[in-house]
Amino acid sequence: MRSHFCGRVDETQIGQSVTLCGWADVARNLGGVCFIDLRDHEGIVQIVVEPDQGAVFEQAAQVGYEDCLRITGTVRARHAANDKLRSGKVEVVAQQIEVLNKAETLPFYLHETPGEETRLIYRYLDLRRPEMQRMMRTRIRLVQALRSYLDARGFQDIETPILTKATPEGARDFLVPARMHEGEFYALPQSPQLFKQILMVAGFDRYYQIARCFRDEALRADRQLEFTQLDMEFAWVDEAIVQDTTEAMIRQVFKDVMDVDLIAPFPRLSWAEAMRRFGSDKPDLRIALELVDVADWVRDCQFKVFTDAANDPDGRVAALRIPGGATLSRKQIDEYAAHAAKFGAKGLAYVKLGEDGAINSPISKFFDETVFAELLADVGAIEGDIVFFGAGSFGKVCDFMGALRLKAGKDFELVEAGWKPLWVTDFPMFEWDEEAGRYVALHHPFTAPAVDSIDDLKANARTAVSRGYDMVLNGNEIGGGSIRIHRSDMQSAVFELLGIGAEEAKEKFGFLLDALRFGAPPHGGIAFGIDRIAALMAGTDSIRDVIAFPKTTTAQCLMTGAPSPIPDAQLAEVHVQVRAKSQ
Repeated sequence: MRSHFCGRVDETQIGQSVTLCGWADVARNLGGVCFIDLRDHEGIVQIVVEPDQGAVFEQAAQVGYEDCLRITGTVRARHAANDKLRSGKVEVVAQQIEVLNKAETLPFYLHETPGEETRLIYRYLDLRRPEMQRMMRTRIRLVQALRSYLDARGFQDIETPILTKATPEGARDFLVPARMHEGEFYALPQSPQLFKQILMVAGFDRYYQIARCFRDEALRADRQLEFTQLDMEFAWVDEAIVQDTTEAMIRQVFKDVMDVDLIAPFPRLSWAEAMRRFGSDKPDLRIALELVDVADWVRDCQFKVFTDAANDPDGRVAALRIPGGATLSRKQIDEYAAHAAKFGAKGLAYVKLGEDGAINSPISKFFDETVFAELLADVGAIEGDIVFFGAGSFGKVCDFMGALRLKAGKDFELVEAGWKPLWVTDFPMFEWDEEAGRYVALHHPFTAPAVDSIDDLKANARTAVSRGYDMVLNGNEIGGGSIRIHRSDMQSAVFELLGIGAEEAKEKFGFLLDALRFGAPPHGGIAFGIDRIAALMAGTDSIRDVIAFPKTTTAQCLMTGAPSPIPDAQLAEVHVQVRAKSQ
């Protein structure tokens, strides 16, 4: 239907006849001449229709906003070039205009940003918007660059099942009733984890897949029920090989897609150091602020909140200095306290150091004056600063002080421009779940411990370190992985520590345990969040902007109306009956 794309018409076609297809981005009838900005996925070109063209001019005068058109004309140089357009040095003089489909009045103007609900109801129009076209094309280039890099280096693209077995991996499974097996269900995969490990046992050595994954969990800006990840697995490797290979890949992809040179090598922080310095296992290194442990200074003070935490082996007392923060009003300090409360803080102590050296603090009375001055000096506080203090359990203090650090960094414009990648390594193997009364895996139950001895692992489960690693970029975890357990006896021991008995392990993971008995090689891997990386590259805070048809935060597709009721007859075919809602 067309000979050229609108956005690719340029000086090389001057004098040539071209046929173009697209939408009327702008249609202007100036009386003596009509102009149509014709847009397709490659860009815009200006169409000119002059009054001596008779019927063509009359047709051009009737063209409306977003009408779908096919135009044939001759390319000529523009009198006044438009440097903002690739085609800005030329225009097309129309000889024929065909309206392929007349557009009704749109619910919003495509050069504006409508409300979120409107965008999702009319997603097909939202995706036409230039900004959405830009962001989606960023995602497309990202996936192309990843595939190109991996294909050139001998990685094998292998698909794994979508209908699979329900296994506990931390989130709820989406279940699919099996029509041919009454009362039984498939599950949609939360990740291809077990299949890619099986592929290593099968001898495929270097696997990758752009995989669709599903988790029935609460949604937010960086999370969807269904998402896309670059899934990778390597045989005969240790952590360094996986990290070096994937770091080089990410560095090359950023160069290809964005012409950005990431630092080499990426810094590496242990989990313990990241939590101590930044209160987060995905620290944003663009913010120079760091937490300082002050337990040694407050063990013997008169402030019980501090002394209880400082003398608790599992407690923490941390300080955060904000340069220039003494300008905060009491109302603003209360807002910081409210923000910390969202992350578990029961209170937030502070010290303001005035320009005249005066100390303004509700907690200074609990300290010896000399000790308090030495504490502030240890934190690095000077005149004009504010210091916030957090006390409580180690994990809770890290959570709310880490959140406070991010807020202060943004509020005080302390976020550096650019990209700050790093690796976070040496994660704890387990977390203790007080409510369940058992250990849970911090990464997943197939992550290898740093020790080879099962006896050592069982004796020191509380402090055991895993061989897990995450890649972090600007405060976002963009990839996570680990060296896997490749011995059946070690995998069984980890299941036991997680409260998964032998019978349950055989029922849910018997195929994996069997596979590990038949010469499974040492192996490891990683998965990268395509949606999250694309959002970072596109400069948006929401992954919904780089997903063609996302769900809302209430897990709905407003365009199609999913989820929706299913007729009883169709449910009966898959042996399912819907129970009435309890009143």
